[in-house]
Amino acid sequence: MPKFLMKRWHGYHVIALFAVAVIFSGVLMVYHWQVGVIGLFILGVLAIYTSQARYAFERDLEAYISTLSYRVNRAGEDAVTKMPVGILLYNDEKMIQWINPYISKHIADDLIDKELDDLYDGLNSMIEDGVETEVITLGERSYHLTFEPPERLIYFLDVTEKEKTEELYEETKTVVGLIYLDNYDEVTQGMEDQVRSRLMSQVTSALNSWANENDILLRRTASDRFVVIMNFKSLQHIEELRFDVLDEIRTLTGKEKVPITLSIGVGTGEPSLRELGKLAQSSLDLALGRGGDQVAIKQKNGKVRFYGGKSNAMEKRTRVRARVISHALRDFVLESDRVIVMGHKNPDMDAIGASIGVLKIAEVNGKEGFIVLDPNDINHDVQKLMEEVENHEDLWSQFVTPEEALDYVTDETLLVIVDTHKPSLVIEPRLLPRVDRVIVLDHHRRGEEFIKDPVLVYMEPYASSTAELVTELLEYQPKQLKMDSLEATALLAGIIVDTKSFAVRTGSRTFDAASFLRTNGADTTLVQKLLKEDMQQYVKRAKLIETAEIYRDGMAIAVAGEQEILSQIVIAQAADTLLTMKDVSASFVVSKRKDELVSISARSLGDVNVQLIMERLQGGGHLSNAATQLQDVTLEEAREKLQQAIDESLEGGQ
Repeated sequence: MPKFLMKRWHGYHVIALFAVAVIFSGVLMVYHWQVGVIGLFILGVLAIYTSQARYAFERDLEAYISTLSYRVNRAGEDAVTKMPVGILLYNDEKMIQWINPYISKHIADDLIDKELDDLYDGLNSMIEDGVETEVITLGERSYHLTFEPPERLIYFLDVTEKEKTEELYEETKTVVGLIYLDNYDEVTQGMEDQVRSRLMSQVTSALNSWANENDILLRRTASDRFVVIMNFKSLQHIEELRFDVLDEIRTLTGKEKVPITLSIGVGTGEPSLRELGKLAQSSLDLALGRGGDQVAIKQKNGKVRFYGGKSNAMEKRTRVRARVISHALRDFVLESDRVIVMGHKNPDMDAIGASIGVLKIAEVNGKEGFIVLDPNDINHDVQKLMEEVENHEDLWSQFVTPEEALDYVTDETLLVIVDTHKPSLVIEPRLLPRVDRVIVLDHHRRGEEFIKDPVLVYMEPYASSTAELVTELLEYQPKQLKMDSLEATALLAGIIVDTKSFAVRTGSRTFDAASFLRTNGADTTLVQKLLKEDMQQYVKRAKLIETAEIYRDGMAIAVAGEQEILSQIVIAQAADTLLTMKDVSASFVVSKRKDELVSISARSLGDVNVQLIMERLQGGGHLSNAATQLQDVTLEEAREKLQQAIDESLEGGQ
């Protein structure tokens, strides 16, 4: 306790004693005046003492307060002038009025009467936007700014070391990758040992050189697999080069007439090596599911970045996988009480044909099946096919609406999704969580969005269509297969539409599937009738093509009128037609649809990966056939977004 407070406490005691003495003296004066006189004397002494004590207390209190105020003021002055914190005052016009010595010494000295933006471009807008804190870089130093608008005050705290530590931490994070040689077993089958050894020596040498240049630990774990360990800084550098090792290996093996490409899966953003390994494997599965010859980089939050994908998916030479999948599908069908088949919204010929094929698999194994179809959402392209199905009493009875399908679901129901793998695109998303077993059959390149926990997945990007895949599965059903002519025709129509009459994405197995269907009663004349074009659609397509302009490097872009509403089939057909024009390497058609979305259909001959361009606009598809739909944009805004996506793709932006 301070001395003046102790004296104050003591003074209170004296005053109390004085009061008691006055009372006691008064009593004595009544009974004994001599003693009372003595008491009055004592009171006088006490009064003098009390007065002196009070004076001493006030004097000490004043001295203490004066000393404390001086020390506080001195400490404040030292803090402003000596502490490692910059202080800046500005006026209403955002002109600098005062800076403390720290700013003068470490940032700049001649700032008085200058604008805030002269110190750092953007300070004015930060204040106007109500920013409370911000980190900026001045010269080689980083500063954490704290804004105090009421006082028109800015504090500068040097956080250079903190920023450098964080940057170093980010750069040295561990990244795990898996490298897989696409089609290694297929292309080296039958090779002489000497030739295979020389080829693998060249591939391994190229990979080792790439690893050494980028500070990567590379280890071979199998004849066609490698593991890579690197830090995040190395990954950033490789991404800037857009994984040029893909092109290097493709060129190297191309000279040997052996089409070996790389698929790379990378896991990043996790501190656990086990989790990084899982992310890397998941990324590799995604890259392979998209056709190979590309890189997938996956983070814990599910975000994926893709590089490469410049070549078409290689057709497998073995049909063993189709036979294994066919038998596995049969086992799941036999374990179910019924099979429900569902395609994507606004189903096309491929989706309907594949659904009818799966329905046939259920029938041949003695199980009832149903195809989910929304009568209010039918593609104009399949209208004639559906008219034929309606005339086929047995087949038409197996088509149900989404609401009816929900009522048919039991604990033992098997749900088969065809021609899509994205839950947001299926006809009735409510079916997915209500069914325990889901099978996915699709020929599209795999995207980030995928149906959760399917029991069986058959995705082959090299296939022309899902109808081709389902036809192969039908071939390997163990029981005798008897197909109705309309069923076989629907599957064949799906193949013909997706291959543009066997002109694109057609492999040897495509013709094998078509031959099998023709043998089982497919009517090619009926296919031509189903694919006949409406005259009005032809005219609309011609007008749309007339608007086409060449953007850059053979990119043809056609944009419909702002008030014009076109069907998806017309938009897609216009893109196909544009691709047949001279000097056009890729075509893009932009138009509004009935659902008020702006649709973009993209086509290429294979030199341009339109899938990557459409994925930048939240779409997807194949290397040579892709699309997207945009919400709440005008046609001109859609054109600008498309041109930006093309620029980024051609110039290597990410």
